Amino acid sequence: MIKIVIIDDDPDILDVSKIVLTSKGYSVYTAQNPDDGYKLIIDQKPDLIILDVMMNEPDDGFFLAQKLRKGKIETPVIMYTSVSKALGFEFGKSEIVPVDEYVEKPISPDELIAKVEKLLHEKVKE
Repeated sequence: MIKIVIIDDDPDILDVSKIVLTSKGYSVYTAQNPDDGYKLIIDQKPDLIILDVMMNEPDDGFFLAQKLRKGKIETPVIMYTSVSKALGFEFGKSEIVPVDEYVEKPISPDELIAKVEKLLHEKVKE
């Protein structure tokens, strides 16, 4: 079964995301902070990681994504963000923000599934 780890400090986002993804047959694990999330990633070795930008600190998601890549964890990462709309930023994949896709909050279930399936399909091709 495909494993997905979701790390977000908002329990409602975690619940909705888990419901959407488990309804599609994915095994979903959740954490509410970067430290617990990192431990979960190491323990579960997921096929995909979904990570919020802002948790305890405004840049927790960025730092965790960097930590994963520096640790040679190449698992695809989707980043949840409301920052780009609020501040007018456009994020792209880079060393500073080493993630594969973005999903804007509020989260559309259809968009979430589409991005998850796209990244998992790309991972299988590698």
